[in-house]
Amino acid sequence: MSRIGRLPIKNIEGVTFTEDHGHIVITGPKGEQVLEFPRQLKLEKTDSEIILSRNSEDKKIRALHGLYRQLIANAMEGVSKGWEKKLDFKGVGYRAETQGDNKLVMALGFSHPVEIIAPEGITFTVQKNVITVSGIDKQKVGQVAANIRKIRPVEPYKGKGLKYIDEIPRKKLGKAAKAAGGAA
Repeated sequence: MSRIGRLPIKNIEGVTFTEDHGHIVITGPKGEQVLEFPRQLKLEKTDSEIILSRNSEDKKIRALHGLYRQLIANAMEGVSKGWEKKLDFKGVGYRAETQGDNKLVMALGFSHPVEIIAPEGITFTVQKNVITVSGIDKQKVGQVAANIRKIRPVEPYKGKGLKYIDEIPRKKLGKAAKAAGGAA
């Protein structure tokens, strides 16, 4: 059995879980997520946990077993607590602000401001030099944060640009530092 797939999913208080005709609907205080569910997998629901099992030892089915167990667990946590990614930006004149409910406007050293409209279910907040992307869908939150980071990734010499809050960018020595290091 799959190591991840065989782990039980703990029921979270306030989250309802329903299954009907190949779809799973997970509802919680933050919203609702619908997942398609392959018919090769089976769900066993008890009061305190949910257990996934499979009806085949085919390699693809074994992979789906672990994948769907984690997708269901992520959806349950998303509708109860939510997911967020934080991005840090650094640079002279770099600014970010939210406009309205779903628009992020950033000045990142380009000749024009960069505007990003949040997809449905995603919200932006900005505090000082930290942009927070939050929502109930872990995959969507991560993808939107990655798209924002891709606009101006951290450059290796001065460290200017966008990075995840826990990311440690690789720095390079400048030409003058290399010359001074080689002469000594």
